[in-house]
Formats: sequence, structure tokens, C-alpha cells
Amino acid sequence: MRLVIQIILWIVIIFLGYKLYSSISGPYNFNKEKEVRYQKVINNLKDIRDAELAYQEIVGGFTGSFDSLVRFLDTAQFAITQRRDSVYADVEKNKAYGIDEGYFITETLIDTLSFTPVKDSLYGSTDRYKEMMNVPIKGVDAQFDLEAGTITKNGSVYSVFQASVPKEVVLQGMDEDLIYQEKQANTVDGVRGAKVQVGSMDEIDTNGNWGKSYDSGKKL
Repeated sequence: MRLVIQIILWIVIIFLGYKLYSSISGPYNFNKEKEVRYQKVINNLKDIRDAELAYQEIVGGFTGSFDSLVRFLDTAQFAITQRRDSVYADVEKNKAYGIDEGYFITETLIDTLSFTPVKDSLYGSTDRYKEMMNVPIKGVDAQFDLEAGTITKNGSVYSVFQASVPKEVVLQGMDEDLIYQEKQANTVDGVRGAKVQVGSMDEIDTNGNWGKSYDSGKKL
């Protein structure tokens, strides 16, 4: 009987030790993998934001279509300009006042020197913009949600956009309880809310809802 009791006690000790280890290692491994996934997603969201801002600068407004964004990047060009000031005498005023000189006009001239492809300026020699709409997590077959429109603030109309993906899509295959907790997160350093997103359909905002630590791009 003593041997049986000892065996049972060892089984209980091993079981409790395993539960304790799991309670510590589970959240630790979850957070480690979560940060890696978030960083990959955020990198794509930054590429989408860069494309939208370039689209707004050249075309005007934002677009809610990835097809439109890709077609735009395939052909659009930024103008390389040079600003210079030109100063010359105001002949009419000088004659009116009977003076040789005194009144001058300053004009700012913008010269277009050349053009450069938008895609080269934003993404270098890569064509990663053609895949930026896909959630870049292995085993996850999903795309970002992209919206665009306008809002009115203080009587003025502003263009807005938002690109987002639910956290449960990014964290697919991981612990369900920890995913639920993560969706409630609202910390300054983490990703706030139930989605990972950039931009807003309710505010004039092109920022992301993640902490500054994710802007370093070092968590891959």
C-alpha cells in the first residue's frame, strides 16, 4: 500500500508541476508568437498606408480598392521639383512714384526637373506592394479589409481610409482563451482593440493602433 500511495503522490506531483509549467509557458509562448505575427501584419499595413498617401497626393482622396492601388503603383510617378524665388522691380509702381527703383515683386517658381516611379520611392526594387493586401501569416488565407470615404469636420470635408484585420484572424490556431483576452487589450505598448488597423473611418487619422515598439520593425 505504501508503494501504491507513493506512486499516486508522484503522479499528482508530476501533474501539478506540468500544470504550473503550462500556466507560465503558455502565455509566454503566446505573447512571443503574437508579437512576431503582429509585426508582419503591421509591416503590410504600413505599406498600404504609404500607397494610400501617395494615391491621395497624386490622384486625390483615398481608394477602398486594392486593385486600384496596385494599378496606380504600377504606373504612377512622383515629380521631382525645385523651388526658386524670382525678384524683379515693379515698373508700374516705380513710374507712378517717379523713382527708378524701390518696389519689388517676389515670385516663387516651381520647376519640374524629372519624374520617378512611386513604387520605387516607396518600396525600392521590390514588388511587395503586389502582396500587401494579404495577411502575411503562414496558414492564414485572408486579406485586409480596406475602406475609403469622406467625413465632415467643422464644415469641411476630409478623405479618410482604414485598413484592418481582426485579431482572431492574425492569431488563428493559437489558444482561444488568450486570444479572447488579447482582443480586450488596450495598452499603450500593445495593439489596442479587437483589430490591427491603420487609419480610421471616423477620424482624420492615418496612424496605426499599435505601440511605438512595433515601429522599429525588429520583432520578425
